[in-house]
Order: sequence, then structure tokens, then C-alpha cells
Amino acid sequence: MDATLDAAGSGRPAAAPTAPPPCPAAPADSPLRGQRRGEPGPVDAGRASGTLPRADGAAPSGGVPADAGPARPAVTELRLSAFGPHRAAAFPLGPVTLFTGPSGSGKTQALDAYRALAALASGATLREAFPDPGSRVPERALPDGGGRRGFRLGCTVDGPCGPVRLDLAVQAEPVLRIAGERLSQDGRILLTTALRDPRRRTVEAAWFTGGTVGVTRAPMPDDRLGTGLLPLRVAGSTAGQRRVLAAAEQVVVALRAVFACDPDPGRMRAPVPAGEGRLRTDCGNLADVLRRTRHECGTRHALLAGAARTGCAGPVAGLDVRVAAGGAGPVAAVLDRGPGRPPTGLDRLGAGELRFLALALVLLTGPGVLEVDPAAELLSARQALTVLADGLDRGLDRRQAAELLRLAQLSGGRGHIRLVAAVGEDTAGTGRGVPGVSVVDLSP
Repeated sequence: MDATLDAAGSGRPAAAPTAPPPCPAAPADSPLRGQRRGEPGPVDAGRASGTLPRADGAAPSGGVPADAGPARPAVTELRLSAFGPHRAAAFPLGPVTLFTGPSGSGKTQALDAYRALAALASGATLREAFPDPGSRVPERALPDGGGRRGFRLGCTVDGPCGPVRLDLAVQAEPVLRIAGERLSQDGRILLTTALRDPRRRTVEAAWFTGGTVGVTRAPMPDDRLGTGLLPLRVAGSTAGQRRVLAAAEQVVVALRAVFACDPDPGRMRAPVPAGEGRLRTDCGNLADVLRRTRHECGTRHALLAGAARTGCAGPVAGLDVRVAAGGAGPVAAVLDRGPGRPPTGLDRLGAGELRFLALALVLLTGPGVLEVDPAAELLSARQALTVLADGLDRGLDRRQAAELLRLAQLSGGRGHIRLVAAVGEDTAGTGRGVPGVSVVDLSP
């Protein structure tokens, strides 16, 4: 399967040998080069050539000091080595990143790859993260003699430890399983896994230990991300182990902090029961969340009302909620039209207005208001939440899309909210003129 994926990266179909490398091919003398059956493992090769981390866990010479990275871990690059229509692609991700391009160019596939990595970091199985793995295999990738095909993806996470790379190779056919995984920093391998025996549902894992042992080897499940399992396997009793744990936790914390948002106007019009006020991904409980923000966070609620004045038709004096007497009935949200004017219920708003209000709320709030499960390893003030929005500008006019970009820029500048979205060319054109907004054009 490795030759298949290598060929897919260059656009050439090819038959595949047996063992897949966990990340793109590298020069023969590189500690990240693909590993073939019967060759020394990457950890062994690195130890022989002096490319593994130092035994004391310190950063290698010329590397990034452990405290040099940003305070909030964040994914700064998405790599799709062989994933759907993407070949050898590396996309830098900033505080606000917009993917644009014609239909079929791979905008949704890029966001799906990010979403899948987030799910794996949260403990999901491969089947949960990739419910349709065959659609992720490059179209021209040919199976090997055993009928195996797959795909490759990865990311870079920057944070207090400095940049950390995660690369993953997945066998999609005939059995979905992880074929190889690699966690590295400054070109030094911290964790590597490889599928040694196709008859077993495990991969062979090796991670840096330091001290007298040097490297620890153990089997891991072939359907879960090994990086996310390291805190359960590594004691942290040596400096090397602590470095591995710090890198793994940085990757897991950044990937878990994701909120995939796709507002459904049809679910937002009717009153909803009062609940805990955490916004769902379809934003169907928007009225209940507005009830909560109105009472608990006046500043952000006022910012949202200000955004509504830009994105909703007619005068808007504020956002209000209506609850039945006693507070036991359903909650309905309304636009306050000002003195002498009747309020307008959400059921009377257009689909674009509802999507705009929901997306503006997402960009102005954080994990405490959104239905996400942020990592408990860091205080919320030291985490950056990434909002994934496929079709961010769907149903919106230019004014609404521009206001959402302004809100995303505002939140991104503060560091606590990041946005990765797929948009049309009009919104991308607006984004090109906004400081802090990066546009990835997937046009041929």
C-alpha cells in the first residue's frame, strides 16, 4: 500500500507492496523515511544515527526550546499526503483560514480530515472517525497483491513544546485499520507504530523512554490513535518520557478543541425547552443559549446584538427571550425592534439571518457555551477552540459574510477562537482584504 500512496501523491497509479509507511517518503538518510518490512525500525535507526531526542529530554541543538511556543496549543498545518483528491498537500492554518475553490476541489475533504483527526484525538475509533473510508482513498490508487488500499494525513501542532508533527497512514481496504503513525518534533521521532502482522488487530509501537532503557516497545490497538493512548502507557518517570508526554498532550489538547458547526435554520425557528444552554452543532437550541448568554455574559450578548444589527433586516435594538410564566415552559428568542415596535420571533427570520445569528454566536463565545468536550489538562484560558464550518457563507449575503469574518478576526486576534471554513469565491475575495485572514485557493 505504500507504493500506492506514494504514486497517488504524484498522480501516477501503481501496484503496492505490503507494508505502508506512516508518513510521506523522505530521503534515505532521514529519520522520517518510510520503513520497509525487514528493515530496522525508525527508532532503532534513529538511535544508531544519533537522531533520537537526547536522553535528558532537552531540545536538540538548534531546536525550539520547550517554552518557546505559544501558550495555547493550536493546529498550524494540515497535511493531506494522499487523501481524497489531495496529493502531497500541506495547508498552513492561521487564526482564520478560508478554503475556496470550485465544486469537487476538495474543500469539504480538507475539513473532514481535520474533523477526523479531532475525533481520533478524542478517543474515537477509526470507524467512528471515518464512517466512509473508501471515499478517502485516492481515486487512482491501485490495490496491492493483498487487495489493500489506504490514505495518509497529518498535522502540525504548535504550542508550549514548540511544533509537533503527527502523521498517520490508514489502511481502508479490505479492513479498516491504522497502518502506521508517527509523532515527531524537530525531526526527532517520539512515537512510531507499524503494522507488522496483518493477521493481528494490533500495531507495534515504540516510543522514546530515555535513561537506561532508551526505547519502550508494546502493542497498541490498530483502530485508535496511539498518540492519545500514550498518557495511559507512559509513566513520565524520566525526562525523555516527560518530553513524549508533553508532545502527545499538546497534540491531543489542540485536536480535541474543535466545534464543527452547521446551523440548520429549520431547527431554530420553534421554541425549545429550557436546558443547560450549550449550543449544539446544528444550533437548533439557539433560543435556549441566548437565554443563558443574556443572563450570564452581558458583554458578549451585547456584541451579538450589535452583530445582529448588521446581519438582520430592519432595526434591531437587542436580542431578547420569552419564557412562559414560572420559567417552566419553552424558550423563544426574539429580535427587539425598539420602542413602539413589536418584537420579531426567530420563526419569522430568513434562513440566512438565522444562520448568521448562530455563526456569530459561535464566534463570540467559547467552550463553556458550545457543546464540546475540551481537554481537562489545561485551563480554558490556555486553550484555543477551533470552529469548523463547511459552507460558512451558505445562504448569506455579502454583508453578513463580511461581518462574520470581522467577528472571526476579532476572536482570532485574542487567541481563544480559531476558524477553519469552506467558502465561496465572493467571501474568499472579501477575506483576502482582511488582515489576519488566510485564503487557501484550491482552484486547479
